[in-house]
Amino acid sequence: MAVQPEGTPCWADAMFTDLEGAKRFYGEVLGWTFGESTSEYGNYTQAYADGKAVAAVVPPMPGQDGQEGPSQWCLYLASPDAAATAEKIRDNGGEVLMEPMQVGDFGTMCLARDPGGVVFGIWQGGRHEGFEATAVPGAYCWAEVFTREPEKADAFFPAVFPYRIKRIEDEAMDFRIYDLGEDSVLGRMAMTEEFPPEVPPYVNVYFTVADVDDAVARATELGGVLRFGPVDSPFGRFAALSDPQGASFSVIDVTAAAGEKPQMTDVS
Repeated sequence: MAVQPEGTPCWADAMFTDLEGAKRFYGEVLGWTFGESTSEYGNYTQAYADGKAVAAVVPPMPGQDGQEGPSQWCLYLASPDAAATAEKIRDNGGEVLMEPMQVGDFGTMCLARDPGGVVFGIWQGGRHEGFEATAVPGAYCWAEVFTREPEKADAFFPAVFPYRIKRIEDEAMDFRIYDLGEDSVLGRMAMTEEFPPEVPPYVNVYFTVADVDDAVARATELGGVLRFGPVDSPFGRFAALSDPQGASFSVIDVTAAAGEKPQMTDVS
């Protein structure tokens, strides 16, 4: 597997106070199995779909037990040089929350925040290159930056990564797509008044499922909250959920696309 192009979403993880509860929930909803966790790496526990690594769950670090606010999924973007990317983040008005840190021979990670408050990660792959599968049941498929300051996101992300921006021709919503070469890799959605003020800006990660309605039923039975949908779209049938510990995510069946894909215009 070649090194991921710079700016490609390449990994996702989340911190949970109740790690066993998170494993039960995602195991039931997404069919994940879990690897052994080692104390050497803070009990970082990889999740697998059909034997392929697709995400990770981790308990709070010592002294972080009362972690601030609900859990949140963190999306990592690929970088060939995490230190250089951290400098670009600072130079363009972002904040480095955790300096680039080498994790054994797995790779180098960094955590950052864009000028509008969206937290994301950087991953410079070593032995661990990132997702071993995407867009199959249980695996990552897509992500969108949800922000109250869309202009800041649209200036920041293409300055840090080699993104080009496309706008969807739809007057009803402020939505952009970030492209790498010919590939669309990330969406950007403006948060409207429908989002309560206490909901921080975040990256909404989509996981693939074989049946959205079934996944929603399992999630809500296990204490998850349905936030939106399920609805049909030209990209698949999807729904937005929060898990019992407050982490937001979406599920999508990409085989159930309905309707014509919207027109898009290059804006960068």
